[in-house]
Order: sequence, then C-alpha cells, then structure tokens
Amino acid sequence: MKVDELLAQWEDSYKKGLLSFWILLLLHQEERYAYEMTAVIAEMSQGTVVVDEKSVYRALKRFEDNQIIQSSLRKSDVGPPRRYFRLTKLGETLLRRFCQRNILIFQEPQVATAIENLIAAEK
Repeated sequence: MKVDELLAQWEDSYKKGLLSFWILLLLHQEERYAYEMTAVIAEMSQGTVVVDEKSVYRALKRFEDNQIIQSSLRKSDVGPPRRYFRLTKLGETLLRRFCQRNILIFQEPQVATAIENLIAAEK
C-alpha cells in the first residue's frame, strides 16, 4: 500500500507540472475553448491526466498574461459566445524548446533502453 500512496503523490506533482505542456500542445494543434480542453487532455493522456476547468482557466490566464497565447470571442451556436485560445509565436517557440529539452530526451537511446529494461524486469 505504501507504494500506491507514494506513486499517487508523485503523479499528482508530475501531472500538475505537465498541465502547461498539455494545454500548449492542444493549442498547437488548433484553437480551442477552455471547456473542451479538459476532455481532450484526459483523452490524449489516456486518462492519466484529469484536470478541472478551474486549473485550465488559471493556466490560460497566466499564459495570456505572459503573451504565450491570445484569445478571441466567437459566436456559439449554443449558448453565449466562447473564448477561443491560440498560441502566439512566443508560445510556439516555448513549446518547441520545452519538448526539445524535456520530452525528446525519452527517445534518446540510453534513456529509452533504461526505461525498457526497467519495465522488462517487472515481467
């Protein structure tokens, strides 16, 4: 049971740090509104990252304040207008550099082999 508790704590911290990555990755693909991001993040992360709307809105506000994203209101077929978000050039550069420094490292042969060996040792 101790391992499960420790894993839950570690994953909670890990997931909070990755929220920025997931939001920016989604916005790299296309403009989106905040409400739809929570479902898409859960889907793309295969259910490993589940966030509430408040966390997404706080992150979007922070990104917009830092000129990483821009937003615009659009008419909606159902309900009030929606605020859509998109990456700025700064946001694109930031996401690219983050991926180069923190994501692609897992594809490096030494790291990939170490991970594969770890998983294989459990079988």
